[in-house]
Amino acid sequence: MQLAMWSGPRNLSTAMMYAFASRSDFSAVDEPFYAAYLNLTGLHHPMRDQILQAQSQEPYQVVDDLLGPNPEGRSNVYHKHMTQHMIEAIPRDWMLKVTNVFLIRHPARVVASFAKKYPDPKIEDIGFHQQADLFRYLVENGQKPIVINSADIRSNPEEKLRDLCGALGLTFDANMLKWTKGGQSCDGVWAPHWYGAVHNSTGFDTAEGPLPILSGRLLELVDQSLKSYEELAQYSL
Repeated sequence: MQLAMWSGPRNLSTAMMYAFASRSDFSAVDEPFYAAYLNLTGLHHPMRDQILQAQSQEPYQVVDDLLGPNPEGRSNVYHKHMTQHMIEAIPRDWMLKVTNVFLIRHPARVVASFAKKYPDPKIEDIGFHQQADLFRYLVENGQKPIVINSADIRSNPEEKLRDLCGALGLTFDANMLKWTKGGQSCDGVWAPHWYGAVHNSTGFDTAEGPLPILSGRLLELVDQSLKSYEELAQYSL
């Protein structure tokens, strides 16, 4: 299985990558289009130069690699994808050849977390509109993508991972609930900037508390994202 997991930033996406990478039958690939995205947009993200050097900047080469043999000779591979990377210049028809899952999180939590690492975020940076657009694309082309909410995973990791594995036709593996503290071999080169919290963890965090209170520009981003979030939330496992 080539499993593509689609989310915006700060969506529990790294923890989910670690969960699948903890299985003996899975390898994992971290944000394979990141360098291509930075090269095509000219955006100056943290560690930009290191990212451009670490990955292919050619989108079609990335696609060939994703659809090629699984890394490490494993039966399955997990692709951690950021929806905001899928700009017009990056092809998407290859998505019809893989199994797609959409990982969602309430916009207030995403915006509050992302703004701590990336000042003055724009709507294009947090991926909600792109996520809904990719979901529609797959549905229009005959797929029925799986949707899972990070809040549900945090509330009961084993139950929701069992649900997800069942929907994927996989046997649940208890190793998905834990990983070793620190960086993992599947990490992208950008991990030192973004992955501090998950590097200090050995498993999924506890259930989230009340939604953060935001104002001004950050609240506007939440309002702009809610419709796309709710469009997918109705299909959550």
